[in-house]
Amino acid sequence: MTYSINTLTLISTILLTGLTAGLCFTWTNAVTPGIGRLDNLGYLQAFQEMNRAIINPLFLLVFFGPFLTHIANVYLHRNQSNMIFWMLFAAGMLYVAGVVVITILGNVPLNEILDKTDLQVATPKQLKELRNLFEVKWSRLHLIRTVTSALSFLLLILSLLQNQINTNT
Repeated sequence: MTYSINTLTLISTILLTGLTAGLCFTWTNAVTPGIGRLDNLGYLQAFQEMNRAIINPLFLLVFFGPFLTHIANVYLHRNQSNMIFWMLFAAGMLYVAGVVVITILGNVPLNEILDKTDLQVATPKQLKELRNLFEVKWSRLHLIRTVTSALSFLLLILSLLQNQINTNT
């Protein structure tokens, strides 16, 4: 069985977007609520360490790889049925705007503020202020990433199914 570049690109995008959606869901569902139970110092330390640990080549591939593969999908499927093209276009827009742009313009600046803070010398008042500045805004932005990555993943699966239906008819 051979697959076209269109199909392989779509499957790669589904895999990478699905991994990102799963990562976002896990953070929304378990990680941030779990560390949210910690005191201010514990919460901020845990977040600092997780932010530092997550920046690695595999994460970068999974999180930012779909940016490129979504663009490739739209280009490669530009002559497909309108429904498939528009599902792929919408999936790409959701991912780029709701995951990549939100990350770069929202979550990363908050992460950088946190990373630059020496938590060991901060007073309890400073820790509380930093957490208040960080936690609600970061979580709200992350929820956008969770929803948009999941919707993008769903649209990709639906486009693959529609492509299979079109191929078999």
